[in-house]
Amino acid sequence: MELDEIRQMNTGDLRVKERETREEIFRLRLKLKTNQLDKSAALNGARRELARILTVIKQKSAGADGAAKAK
Repeated sequence: MELDEIRQMNTGDLRVKERETREEIFRLRLKLKTNQLDKSAALNGARRELARILTVIKQKSAGADGAAKAK
C-alpha cells in the first residue's frame, strides 16, 4: 500500500488496517518458523507497512492535539 493511500485514510480505517497487518505479520512469522514461507521479504514488507501505518496514526493524533491546543 502506498504512503499516499495510507495518509488519505481516516483514523478508524487506519486502526483496522493496523490490526489486519499485525495479524498478517503473525501468520507470516508462523509460516517462517514452520518453513512454509517462500519469500521472507514478505515479512519485512509487512513490518514496513505496519510502521508506515503507525507513523501516520501518530502524525494525525499529534495534528489533532496541536489543533486543540491552538484553540
